[in-house]
Amino acid sequence: MQRSLRDRRDQRVVLGAAVGRYSLRILHVLNHTNRLNGHVHAAVDLACAQVELGHQVAICSGGGTFDALLAENGVETFIIDQSRKPLTIVRATTALMKLIRRWRADVVHAHMMTSALLSLPGCRLSRVPLVTTVHNEFEKSAILMGVGNRVIAVSHAVGQSMRKRGIPQSRLRVVLNGTIGVARLKKLDRTPQPLSSPAIVFVGGLHPRKGVSDLLDAFAIVRQRHPGVHLTVVGEGPHAAEYRAAAQPIADAVTFVGPQDNPRSYLLAADIFVLPSHSDPAPLVISEAREAGCAIVATAVDGIPELLNGGRSGILVPPRDPAALADAISSLLADPGHLATWRNNSQIEIEELTIERVAADTLRVYREITRVRHSEPVGAAHQHY
Repeated sequence: MQRSLRDRRDQRVVLGAAVGRYSLRILHVLNHTNRLNGHVHAAVDLACAQVELGHQVAICSGGGTFDALLAENGVETFIIDQSRKPLTIVRATTALMKLIRRWRADVVHAHMMTSALLSLPGCRLSRVPLVTTVHNEFEKSAILMGVGNRVIAVSHAVGQSMRKRGIPQSRLRVVLNGTIGVARLKKLDRTPQPLSSPAIVFVGGLHPRKGVSDLLDAFAIVRQRHPGVHLTVVGEGPHAAEYRAAAQPIADAVTFVGPQDNPRSYLLAADIFVLPSHSDPAPLVISEAREAGCAIVATAVDGIPELLNGGRSGILVPPRDPAALADAISSLLADPGHLATWRNNSQIEIEELTIERVAADTLRVYREITRVRHSEPVGAAHQHY
């Protein structure tokens, strides 16, 4: 029988209470810490939450714009260049071996393929367990994340895909993404952007995987039915110029604002958030849109249905179907009561998308393979190896 939400919350309380008695030294490894990268956001969010729970946490990367935030939240940062050049790879592997041993990590958590492979020799040499998280399952190289003692999938859909690709169930665990309460967003301005209503907002990378062409085609249909509607596209990507050109016939109703450090201000102003992805393992923006109280229309692909409670917290439509997308959006615009209902629906079981739940579920994975070694903090912040 499936556990109730109360049972799951009670178990997380017990895990949280145990933190004070069994503090871990957790070393996260990722390529860089720059903004506007989903896997970076997820790793930074998790590291900060783990410190808040009482663990000693460090991030080793090539550095980036989040390093100041990490320092503010008590996360140590170590700089190791992880670019894919033969000599750099040798140096990075050696440096990570030294770091894992000197910092006395209890667990190493790698978030991308390169960081996982670079971490493996040091983990084996020091007998430290390696956990990997599959953030970008759509990449062929994701199979290499199977080197971990435990492999975390960010949704059940990703877990199923990794099983089909040969990762044994015994090493796979699912920790669904969530962003509510993350340190990364706490200090950002909560003032909504001055968008004219009814406002439709898209936040994401401007490339085919996100279904931007479908969105523009659907919006052209919607605008014929509801002339006063406006679409705001937040994000950047390799196909940005192509999409701007495609939107020219309806340019007076579509605004491209480029990448934003604080997309939440657009979500707070939106009536409807739309994510028409063709593939999306477990997009963080769904959690952010739900927290902002948007009515949500998204495609039923990969981890999106899981983030929307199977369709209870947002309207699910087939991928690559602009007509179905247009119908779903139009149904919300045609009836204010219907729109209000789906804005309310976005809050159903929203507590499952908190960073506290993500941290507790991840801690459970660590506990399976970690033998705690009590030790004093070692090393200074932002050391170079």
